[in-house]
Amino acid sequence: MDPSLCCEFLSFLSPDTRADVKSQALEYLLGVSATPQGRRSLCDLPGLLQPLLDLTSDPSPPVVQDSYHILVNMTSDPCTHPALLDIPTLLTTLISRLYDPQYIYADSVCTALCNLSREEETCRSVLSALKPLGLNQLLEMICSPKYNLTAKLDYLGPLLCNLTQLSEGRDFILDRTRCVIQRLLPYTHNQGSVKLRGGIVGTLRNCCFNHRDHAWLLGNDVDLLPFLLLPLAGGEEYTDEEMEILPPDLQYLSEDKQRELDPDIRKMLIECLQLLCAIPDGRRNLKDRGTYLILRSLHSWETQADVKRACEKVIQVLIGDEPAPGMENLLEVTVPPEVEEKLKQLDEEEDKALDDGS
Repeated sequence: MDPSLCCEFLSFLSPDTRADVKSQALEYLLGVSATPQGRRSLCDLPGLLQPLLDLTSDPSPPVVQDSYHILVNMTSDPCTHPALLDIPTLLTTLISRLYDPQYIYADSVCTALCNLSREEETCRSVLSALKPLGLNQLLEMICSPKYNLTAKLDYLGPLLCNLTQLSEGRDFILDRTRCVIQRLLPYTHNQGSVKLRGGIVGTLRNCCFNHRDHAWLLGNDVDLLPFLLLPLAGGEEYTDEEMEILPPDLQYLSEDKQRELDPDIRKMLIECLQLLCAIPDGRRNLKDRGTYLILRSLHSWETQADVKRACEKVIQVLIGDEPAPGMENLLEVTVPPEVEEKLKQLDEEEDKALDDGS
């Protein structure tokens, strides 16, 4: 966009401008915001972003919708985040609207906040702005399907996942004095929104990086393992001896039991299992409760190369020998840079071979 047009556009975006003129100006800006170069050019135009936020309060619904579409496009690009966060009221405005159960544009708000929280630095800004209600309010909204009757709020799951990339976010989910993570577990096999389900599974994966909580996660207070395995299980038959070691929720599943259909979610579930294998007690728990049986059947069924390979990695840990003394915690093992580079190269070669063979 030509900078010389900036002043003229600002006049078009004034609240007093006719709705049809504002709509035409926004339509142009919407097209500009659809490309990386266009988004950067909009950030370089002084005084343009604040009027866009202001127009989300316009009396004309088409003007509000287009304004939000532009903001969602802008927030999708991390390069724009510093300029957007320079708007003093951006986060407080979006969050207050997200909390409002009557706000009809809450889905757009939720998507914008999700985009803004992807990068760690801006994620901290979002988490700080969420207070004082914070994560507890997001949890209540997730667990209240009819919180907003005009918005699906599917992006609450990815938003929560983004916030748990920070230790403060994980600490809230893993707080043993609350019943937080237990309320999220049923969403691992909820057949509603893929976005919401994927966000919850991603949240659990982030929490599994806290290896000091593994014993609690796998113990009776949470009993995480069946919630990770059930979406990965099909209707395969097992011997009586095999059936006895599986968690009760995975015994005698119907022949038509469907696995999780989304490959990205299947991979995240497997990555949770891999993280839970980090310490000896976790590996022992997974071995003793039939995890290998579920992954063996999944591996035979799986068609996605990257998911299949993730499955193989966990199987290798479960059937392999225990690590040497001093290396029992796999999350704390330091891999020499040259070995890490070689492993990365081998992974890339394996991916290419799998792609060529498919």
